[in-house]
Order: sequence, then C-alpha cells, then structure tokens
Amino acid sequence: MATACTQGVDTGFVALGYAKVAFLGVIQGITELMPISSTAHMRVVPALLGWRDPGSAFSAAMQLAALAAVISYFWHDVTRLARESVTAAAERQWDDQSLRLVVWIGFATVPAALAGLALSPILNQCSSPLRGLSVIGWACVVMAILLALTEFTARHRRSLDDASFLDAMIIGVAQIGALIPGVSRSGSTLTAALALGFKRAEAARFSFLLGLPLIALAGLKEVWELHKAHLDAHGWSILAVGLVVASVSAFAAIWGLMRVLERFSAWPFVVYRALLGVGLLAGVATGLLSN
Repeated sequence: MATACTQGVDTGFVALGYAKVAFLGVIQGITELMPISSTAHMRVVPALLGWRDPGSAFSAAMQLAALAAVISYFWHDVTRLARESVTAAAERQWDDQSLRLVVWIGFATVPAALAGLALSPILNQCSSPLRGLSVIGWACVVMAILLALTEFTARHRRSLDDASFLDAMIIGVAQIGALIPGVSRSGSTLTAALALGFKRAEAARFSFLLGLPLIALAGLKEVWELHKAHLDAHGWSILAVGLVVASVSAFAAIWGLMRVLERFSAWPFVVYRALLGVGLLAGVATGLLSN
C-alpha cells in the first residue's frame, strides 16, 4: 500500500482528502476506545477500499480525539479526582483516596511512556514493519485468546474503590502492549483489569482513567512531530476534520462499550478480534491482502 513521508513522518492521510479522512475518523473513533485495535482497522479498511495508508501519524494524532471523548464521558470522575486530590494535597491529607489514585495513575504512566519513547523511531517511521498486516493479525489472535482466558477465570467482584497501587502498576505495564499494532490499549488494559478481578464496567472505567495521561502524551507528541515536519495548512485542516469526527464517534464507542460490559460480557470482542485476526492472516497467506 502506498505511503507518504514528510521529513520522515508518515503523512499519508493528507493525500486522502477531507471526505476519506472523515470516514476513517469515524472508524478510528469507534475502534480507538473499544478493545478491537484502531491500528488494525486503519490498515485494513483503507486496504480493502484501495486507499492509501493514512499512516501512523494519523493514528497517533487521533489520540487527542480519544482524550476528548474519555474526559467528556467520565467528566464527573475526572473533575472529582482533580478537585479532591488538589484539596487533599493542599491540606496534606496524603491518605486521601482520590489523591492516591491520581498519584498511582502518574506512576502507572511511566512504563509505557518510556517504552513509547524508546520504540518511537520504529513505530512511527514510514512503512514501519510493525504495521504489517501479518503482525496485526497475530496480535489480534493473541489478544482474543488472552481476553477469552480472562473471561473464563476472572471473578468480576472488585470496584475502583478496591484498587491498589499494585493494580494500577500492572494495568500501566499492560499499556506497553498497546505499542504493538493490533493489540489495542483498551484491549490490553481491560484484559489486565479483568484478570485482577474487577467488575467488567469498573475494569473499563479504571482502564480509561488510568490511560488519560498516556493518551494525551501520545497525541500531543505526534502533533508536535507533525509541526516539526512543517505540515502545511491544508494538512492541518484535514487532520482537524478527522479529529472532530473521531471525537464524536469515540464518545459513542465508550457509551456502547460500557453498555455491553454492564449487560453482557467481553465475549463479543473476543469473537470479533479472533475473526479479524484469522481473516488478516488468511488474506496475507493467500495473497488477497498485501502485507
């Protein structure tokens, strides 16, 4: 699939234009926050439609759309944590639950942030080997198996109020897996939270709140990289369209995910990931899809 580079930054999304980027923004927004891998869909959908690969820069910058959606959906949690933690710090109430959770989230962000910086030259390079469909296919299959095993063994009894520093760090380390296209940050952290015994909806809530700093860092870093690459006004306007559309669809995706987890289980995502992964591997093996 064709790619485009601007000073080493993959900017294939610019050549797609407004309409195609808006369409991909819908797909990106929906898949970014569901445990089904947005990167996989950003490679597969354009490939099936015969479009140019929008590139890793597009996927990374779209993290800002996910950030807006998560903050909007969990506005009560975010504002409460911010207000109570600031008050507790000012009054030196170091054992305050909100303050401790905010501190834990900060520490839990460090492993994936460091790993992201270390792997950035490989992950964001033009035609990165990690964006190959076979890599994404295997990642989808492996994560489907892990999520299925978790559904079989997890107790689903704990709430966010029961969370500990160790829980936060384990889920934080799980975010490193999301650096591999096809794994999904939501998928890896949700799987970890479920394995720790959290109720399904609480696991998703913990996952999203814990991921806020990393989502923000990833999105802002990629916007800075595009700035350094001197992306022109036309390119920025196309990216803006994708961000707006993706923000709306990401909010809808969170709503849908929470409803599914509250009323059913993670099995629909297990089945979807397994079928997607096997389909990608079969497509590459038979030559129907170009790796």
